[in-house]
Amino acid sequence: MTYFVGSAINKIEMDDKIKFKIGDKVIYPNQGISVIEEIIEKSIGDQTAKCYHLRVLSNCSSVLVPISNVHEVGLRKLSSRSDINSLFGFFEDDNINFNSDWKERYKIHENMMRTGLLFDIASVLKNLYYLSLIKPLSFREKKMMEKAKFLLASEISEVNNCKIKYAEEKIESILYNTFKSKIPKQNF
Repeated sequence: MTYFVGSAINKIEMDDKIKFKIGDKVIYPNQGISVIEEIIEKSIGDQTAKCYHLRVLSNCSSVLVPISNVHEVGLRKLSSRSDINSLFGFFEDDNINFNSDWKERYKIHENMMRTGLLFDIASVLKNLYYLSLIKPLSFREKKMMEKAKFLLASEISEVNNCKIKYAEEKIESILYNTFKSKIPKQNF
């Protein structure tokens, strides 16, 4: 199934900084690593737009993203190795910031996940991981935490050319070591 993503097609040309070519691996927000399979012209109503046809690697779904909506959608290049190293440093910092009201917290985290930005996803994971150590998470927050971990581990795996399992274990190890001194004694 192919989905068309983005609001009304407009004629704004894409920034030169965000041009992708066929075969490029990109991050599609909240879905993860995707491959640009083709660049096509798509007619919607009386308008025609160039679109990236993506295949999401985690579930093999197809998505069409109008080139003019790349910024709005949040499609981005994979992070660099230095970004990944900074991510590990971010996880080692025990500062966290979250709303105590779970409904508000979930809404904020959901919006952060939608950006697809590496450090937004990392903030969600870090906050929820810490919370999971001190109290049970709701079903929705557990699922969000697992998705954030998967998205980050997938990108780390791709950038560092390692197995996803190794990336997940590294994330968990760093987060556990970061927060182990903050865990109430009865939770050990």
